[in-house]
Amino acid sequence: MQNTKTGVLLVNLGTPEAPTAPAVRAFLKQFLSDPRVVDLPRWQWLPILNGIVLRFRPKKVAKAYQSVWQEGGSPLMVISREQQQALQARLQQDVGQSVPVALGMTYGAPSMRQGLDELLEQGCDKVVLLPLFPQYSCSTSGAAFDAIASEFAGMRTFPHLRMVRDYHDNPAYIDALANSIQSHWNQHGRGQKLLMSFHGVPKRFVQEGDIYQSQCLRTGELVAARLGLSEGQWMVCFQSRFGKEEWLTPYTDETLEALPQQGVKSIDIITPAFSVDCLETLEEIAIEGKSEFLAAGGEAYHFIPCLNAEPDHIAMMSELVQKEMQNW
Repeated sequence: MQNTKTGVLLVNLGTPEAPTAPAVRAFLKQFLSDPRVVDLPRWQWLPILNGIVLRFRPKKVAKAYQSVWQEGGSPLMVISREQQQALQARLQQDVGQSVPVALGMTYGAPSMRQGLDELLEQGCDKVVLLPLFPQYSCSTSGAAFDAIASEFAGMRTFPHLRMVRDYHDNPAYIDALANSIQSHWNQHGRGQKLLMSFHGVPKRFVQEGDIYQSQCLRTGELVAARLGLSEGQWMVCFQSRFGKEEWLTPYTDETLEALPQQGVKSIDIITPAFSVDCLETLEEIAIEGKSEFLAAGGEAYHFIPCLNAEPDHIAMMSELVQKEMQNW
């Protein structure tokens, strides 16, 4: 009987290779050229992308990256590498045998093909694709599936594949989020309201069938229930909108500006759609969000980090992989 070996391709969105305008431009060109992300007709969108967006946006985004860049690279890359190593060690412990874990980004490097090749070189003929997007969206998990499928399209033979589509209501994920919030409260005290800020998507995506919004709301409900919060003590909002089209509401930035006028002077904010701290959490929420809230009259603003490479987060990933490995 032929020996078989399972590997894991850990997937995240991706990151520029440097906090410079040229590196950001290259990353944004690949990211914003994906029809899963911007689904306007190519004849309409590409002139806007190349003629306007890629001319002006990279310099601004590069400056934002410079405010959070680390010695080992972007926070997303540094922490993703930590997750990769921690998950491989945890799987060795849980399964009792080596389960190689490679890192592949939907955009940028290491690419999905680089991660896939790394697993194939180690003899893996079965691959569990684990996109670290807890809530499914066509623009994240859907794009990750497209990316791996496009690599398979050029291969004479490809490995068996199983994909974790989402884990928005997974008990271990909910517990990890709730534990991180409770731990923060134990150390720093508790604000008047807990905000759960999810990355936004165009409202039209949901109207056309994307299940992202419903899964975000379900995650929020489960975390609030796990913490024993009443209706007025928490809320879900959506960040990072781009362009003029209406996105999911309420918008995080507008919420932060409005809450102090409603008597909410202290808040805690967490970003459950992000498995890794990155530009959108560290710069947009931890820095810009705090500035917006305090400028509007807020008094205390506490950002709660992503789950990153915390042990209970890694244990949850191991559980997801082991479930996919069963009866294979």
